[in-house]
Amino acid sequence: MATFAAKVIAFNKSLHFTGELPPGIRVMNPFRENKDSLAVSSAFYKKYYSDNNRRHIILGINPGRFGAGLTGIPFTDPKRLVEKCGLLYPGPPAHEPSSVFIYDMIDAYGGPESFYGKFYINSICPLGFTIKNGLGKEVNYNFYDSKALSDAAYDFIVQSIKKQIALGIDTGICFCLGSGKNEKILLRLNETHGFFKKIIALEHPRFVMQYKSKYTREYIDKYLAAFSMVK
Repeated sequence: MATFAAKVIAFNKSLHFTGELPPGIRVMNPFRENKDSLAVSSAFYKKYYSDNNRRHIILGINPGRFGAGLTGIPFTDPKRLVEKCGLLYPGPPAHEPSSVFIYDMIDAYGGPESFYGKFYINSICPLGFTIKNGLGKEVNYNFYDSKALSDAAYDFIVQSIKKQIALGIDTGICFCLGSGKNEKILLRLNETHGFFKKIIALEHPRFVMQYKSKYTREYIDKYLAAFSMVK
């Protein structure tokens, strides 16, 4: 029987967006664009998921350029991969504020082994998108930032959630990172497709780090309280 790790790695290898994107939007697929992402992420999943245990899923929005866009691991930037997970990253170090929050929370939970033994983090849309801003710089673009992109990504999102549940996910509770648009979209998807019995939304790590950083400990406590609901 394939381990949870083997199934995640196969899922990552299979990720390919075939929808028609709106003008100016580019899909970001680290597993096809970055020669290191598949190897780095595979080492991560083999370290923490080489078993057949079921996990509870945590869904963010979509990958960002400096976290999963580089490592292939949601909310894990190169610095956290090396410092917190003890794994090598062959490229230059990069920093993502969301990853800082997530790993502070994971440390408070009991460390990566304890946390990843129970939880699996990914995104409603497991591939990211970018757009060039007015200065010609490529920036992150969330799948819900335009209706045209949301519509284009809909089938991909639905199929990706189904495939991730099949990895070995407990469907009793899904944790949603993002208590605004991301929560509303996931609730709507869940009403249509019945993925999970219950969805619990938490403030997105980027929101916390950008607007509420002096209250980080309170938000970590809120995360821990939510995660204590599952065994």
